[in-house]
Amino acid sequence: MMQSIFAIQKSGIGVPAVPMEEVVIAADLSWAGLILLLPLISLVLCGVCAAMRVKSKAPAMITAAALAGSFVTSVALYLNYVPPGDVIPLLDWMNLSWGESRFDAFSANFALYIDSLSLLWIMFVTGLGTLITIYASEYMEPDLGKGYARFFAGVSVFLFAMGCLVLSDNLLMLYLGWEGVGFASYWLIGYYYQRPSAVAAAKKAFIVNRIGDLGLALAVYLIWVTFGTVQYDELMSVLQANDWRPEFEGWSVTAIPFLLMLAAFGKSAQLPLYVWLPDAMEGPTPVSALIHAATMVTAGIYLVARTYPLFLMEPVSLQVVAWVGGLTALLAATIGMAQFDIKRIMAYSTVSQLGYMFLGLGVLTTYGAAYHVFTHAFFKAVLFLTCGAIMHGFAGQLDLRKLSGLRHMKGWRITAWTMLIGCLCLAGFPFTSGYFSKDAILAEAFVTQGPGFEILGWIAIVTAGLTAYYTFRVWFRVCAGPVAFEPGDELHDGDAHHGEFHPHAPRFAINGVLLVIAIGALLAAVPYFLDNQADEHLAGGWIADMVHDSTAREGLPAGHGDVDGAHHATILGMDPHAAMYYISGVVGLIGLSFAAWLHLWRRSDADALSRWMRQRIWIGWLPRAMERKWYVDEIYHGVVRAPLWILGHMCHAFDRFIIDGLLVDGTARLPRTLARWLQPLQSGVVQSIALAMAGGVAIILLAMALFMQFDWPGGAH
Repeated sequence: MMQSIFAIQKSGIGVPAVPMEEVVIAADLSWAGLILLLPLISLVLCGVCAAMRVKSKAPAMITAAALAGSFVTSVALYLNYVPPGDVIPLLDWMNLSWGESRFDAFSANFALYIDSLSLLWIMFVTGLGTLITIYASEYMEPDLGKGYARFFAGVSVFLFAMGCLVLSDNLLMLYLGWEGVGFASYWLIGYYYQRPSAVAAAKKAFIVNRIGDLGLALAVYLIWVTFGTVQYDELMSVLQANDWRPEFEGWSVTAIPFLLMLAAFGKSAQLPLYVWLPDAMEGPTPVSALIHAATMVTAGIYLVARTYPLFLMEPVSLQVVAWVGGLTALLAATIGMAQFDIKRIMAYSTVSQLGYMFLGLGVLTTYGAAYHVFTHAFFKAVLFLTCGAIMHGFAGQLDLRKLSGLRHMKGWRITAWTMLIGCLCLAGFPFTSGYFSKDAILAEAFVTQGPGFEILGWIAIVTAGLTAYYTFRVWFRVCAGPVAFEPGDELHDGDAHHGEFHPHAPRFAINGVLLVIAIGALLAAVPYFLDNQADEHLAGGWIADMVHDSTAREGLPAGHGDVDGAHHATILGMDPHAAMYYISGVVGLIGLSFAAWLHLWRRSDADALSRWMRQRIWIGWLPRAMERKWYVDEIYHGVVRAPLWILGHMCHAFDRFIIDGLLVDGTARLPRTLARWLQPLQSGVVQSIALAMAGGVAIILLAMALFMQFDWPGGAH
């Protein structure tokens, strides 16, 4: 599919020719509101459990049942789906009018916008949410009777907010869900509020996301004043008809996609706003798997895909999306290579894979981005959950240097082998789901014409090799090799018998969920091979079908030979889509081989290499910089945080000593001081009163004399 990102002009060209005016209001599907209602019911019941101090697993069972109901409802909605989609009204929210023009009214109801894109997202969000909740029922057992109900209440809030975000039929309801998932993230990251690190991480996530949220708020406002609506179906019709306010055609049409981009970069952890996500690992591991790997962090991808026609009207915005995504993927991969905390490595891997998704959106393959979102949700969820199982069983131990040989330990084989499946998919091992979804993005970087996109393609290929290396660095260190382990900092008295630590292996709930999600990660490759039903000229299988009837349609892959000039795009003299199968496979195997050599067969060589590099002045800075995350947090502290801290204390001092101390308190002290001077005159003694009267008369006479001597204008005296 040879496309030029410069060929899309600021006009109706490039806006998907989806017949949005055919979207119907379907009152008979009002039962779809259960997707949002069930998590709210779960929230209320979890609150009741907390109030009654329930010490059983009732909150987990309630939440899992509610989310399972939402998932079943989502699947039923998919089975009843008829293109191009439905608008399902739930309740009236905002309907304002102050004139006859479209620009003199504002409408944003609580309604569901059902198309193939929203169905794709809500099915894997509710499905994975249900499984992770079941996992959490066992993982959070130590908090029974304490924060157990609070945790599952937070999960319920998150699923409700995510449903609003994905299923909204207008941008204001999307904004409600957007803020809701941010609040739920803050709630759950700071779940262990006794830990200062967890509190700091929650505040950091909340504050950094506020930057992106401001961009989304401004974008929603500009979209309304420019196009006269915030509802998706009306917005698409206006774009197709080129019917918007002429005075806003220039600057606002340019500003809108960049503001939306800022929001997406904040929520989906891209440069320069990615720093909150690795620290968010301070929350419980089920939170990391559900919110910060599989669902919430993909909200930025969803936002760009949902508003894709607005990006097509300003081609430079897509170029920025592509470059930011590609550079974020590379930066996060280099940091992940040098970390030792396996959960934090997976966090940087998430940042890197999100960069791939933005790269896909930027090079006009919404299909590739959506497919990678789908596959990543499964294999990254299983990777986080296996890390959580290890942390749970080894008293909080997550240092890969202090764990080894899990696949040989009784009770840990399911954890080890499901982690292997996740690692294979993440590394893009041939014929796994990650292999097909990642290749769709890599190939399109060479096909789409854009400034430096071929360079971006090679950056992404190198990143794929780094990904394979750091992924299997974890697996070879933790699951392979000889059996050796040390407990973490959460060691309790009951974990040691006769002075020897014995890790407790996961039980049915954790192992069962790991198996189901690992199988899902493998089966996520199947949609690639399914025939396209929506359009016979498409390629890409079921995921392409799911993107077909949505606003992201422009980035769909055409079938072979359907686009003129496709043969002109080559990589190493071959068609990119065909060549990428071999290139990415070889690069991934090279990275895997290095990991096997250094972290399985010759671990001593890896340690010796690390010491040798650190002792050389010319290269010693590299491993230190990667381990310290390229000093980005330190730079932000010096450039942003510290100056604001100093400015805040200066403003506090000015307010305390100048405003309050001098102006307010000083003005109040003046009459008090004057009164104290005159107080002795009111002693009640006759002589003192007479003396005061005489002094007053003297002052009055003196004032009159001075007044008469003053030379008034006009000669008056």
